[in-house]
Amino acid sequence: MNRLPLVFAVLAAAGALLLAPVAAQGAVEPWVCPEGFAGQHINVFNWTTYIAENTMDGFAAACGVTYTYDNYDSDESMLTLIRQGNPGFDIIVPSDYALLLLIEEELLLPLDHSLLPNLIHIAPDLLETPFDPEARFAVPYLWGTFGIGYNVNRVTEPVTSWEQFFNHPGPVAWIEDPRSMFAIALLMIGADPNTREPADIEAAKDFLIAHSRNAVVIAADDGQELLARGEVDMAFEYNGDVYQIIQDCACDDFAYAIPNEGTGIGGGFIAIPVGARNVPLAHAFIDYVMHPQVSADIANYTAYPTPNQTAVDLGLIDPDQLNDDGIYPSDATRAKLFYVEYQGDEIENLMRLAWDEIKIRLGR
Repeated sequence: MNRLPLVFAVLAAAGALLLAPVAAQGAVEPWVCPEGFAGQHINVFNWTTYIAENTMDGFAAACGVTYTYDNYDSDESMLTLIRQGNPGFDIIVPSDYALLLLIEEELLLPLDHSLLPNLIHIAPDLLETPFDPEARFAVPYLWGTFGIGYNVNRVTEPVTSWEQFFNHPGPVAWIEDPRSMFAIALLMIGADPNTREPADIEAAKDFLIAHSRNAVVIAADDGQELLARGEVDMAFEYNGDVYQIIQDCACDDFAYAIPNEGTGIGGGFIAIPVGARNVPLAHAFIDYVMHPQVSADIANYTAYPTPNQTAVDLGLIDPDQLNDDGIYPSDATRAKLFYVEYQGDEIENLMRLAWDEIKIRLGR
């Protein structure tokens, strides 16, 4: 399925967020849990560094429930587990292409919108995706970009190009995300980042191998931690992860760049997998994270953009983040962004084989 229209939907909504008047923070009525859940349990399966510190405890306190919160570091690992048979997770947070696969493979339960009154707060353009046009199976959670996180003390020139990453004389971290790595390699060789040509995949593989001398690690979902510890000078990472180490260090040692050549944009969606043990409580949780204050807390903590228009309109988003091009990209930057699409089984298999060969060459 061609998901390119979603790019423009996401970017249009992003523009609306940036242009929305930011009001002074006002009182927001707290979320109230529906009755009848006291004493129950929910199992949540989410990315690392993709939730606020108070989100789960806030939900547990509001509903009088307990929770188990587990992490995964790639869509592939989550997909593998759900395909093998959901062990009991009530909530998962797939990225866009993984959501498409989950829908096609009938691994998600349809949502009951009557149990989700906070849907009204989500920007319409983000809510209505081409592969789930009526939000039957998932709702937007966060969105963002992937680019270059770097240590400004070791990379003294501002980073403006992917060339600086691939040719940096010091250590860099790649990411264990073959779709994203190949998308940038394809961009660098002048090919469509979402090509369906096998020859392009081969050429992108050759590009990555030829530019791998400085790659000391292929990180899971923790390239930002390697950067923070000084183990690498630059990391291929998602914007929110890099901004989190910037917030944590309260220093000026790190920066995030969206290179001039462009980069990918992605979204996280919240959904209920087939085999969930507590579907009603899962609906309550989804409604909870769409509450303007809860959504704003998650966005402000993770430094990923929110799809919650009401949170923006009420001035609940950190103004420093709202005005940062690396978090909420400007019109000029948004024009260079693209979605990393699912490219069909043939290309996906070729890419996986090529990625395995690259890791063997690198000794990973």
